[in-house]
Amino acid sequence: MMSQQDLERAAKQGDAQAQYDLALCYDAGDGVPQSYTIAAQWYAKAAEQGHTKAQYNLGYCYHYGEGVEQNYVEAVKWYTKAAKKGYTRAQNNLGYCYYNGYGVVKDYYKAVQWFSKAAEQGNVQSQYDLALCYYNGYGVVKDYYKAVQWFSKAAKQGDVQAQYDLALCYDAGDGVPQNYTIAAQWYAKAAEQGHTKAQNNLGCCYYNGYGVAQDYQKAMEWYQKAAAQNDAVAQKNIGELYFYGQGVSEDYQKVMEWSQKAAAQNNSDAQNNIGVLYHMGLGVEQNYQKAMEW
Repeated sequence: MMSQQDLERAAKQGDAQAQYDLALCYDAGDGVPQSYTIAAQWYAKAAEQGHTKAQYNLGYCYHYGEGVEQNYVEAVKWYTKAAKKGYTRAQNNLGYCYYNGYGVVKDYYKAVQWFSKAAEQGNVQSQYDLALCYYNGYGVVKDYYKAVQWFSKAAKQGDVQAQYDLALCYDAGDGVPQNYTIAAQWYAKAAEQGHTKAQNNLGCCYYNGYGVAQDYQKAMEWYQKAAAQNDAVAQKNIGELYFYGQGVSEDYQKVMEWSQKAAAQNNSDAQNNIGVLYHMGLGVEQNYQKAMEW
């Protein structure tokens, strides 16, 4: 390992790798006070000499305004230089710029081209982005089968959103034969990584016995995990478990408590459930007027 002093000396003498390494030090505050501005300056020096990763990092600096004034056009310029040399992170970010129209005219077709280049090299974010393009028909003919192929590649690399979306495909039969068992397996993988909607959907699988043995207590466990992350649907679902006494004892006060949490987020089913409680006088004093309001 080169000492900090030797690294700075080599960088000042024009060594591109040393310039890049020194930029990384300033970027992370490794051995020097953190400074995005100085990092960007050294990335620029290395990038101008053709250092691929420096070109990408300089593009990133311009993209997000780190150490330089945000400038999408400059970001695209530097991403393009690195992307043309096959650097997957640059290819992905360049695709992202074309997808959103950052620094270039929005062009889904070009976005797909760059996502494809990176995805074929194993870039997980591009695999997911490419799947979305096929699923929605952005820049390509809509093709659920190809979407599932790319969701699968990203999901197998641990991408939590890809795992969730792949589960949705198996749940609905989009691009694959409908299979609740496989759907539940992918919901579980995403849920274990903390994906809120996957946690709620896995709870629904246990509630309905879709792809797993019906188990109201496990449904409650997963609803609670999602509800703890403020998922309104899960909060409403917990209220309904208490209403019907499924996996728990009937408790209309808890029905109201959880329904109110969901209703505060404009969940219409929860709002209706509160109306039912007032209409029937369950856990609250019967009040037709409040029932009507809800």
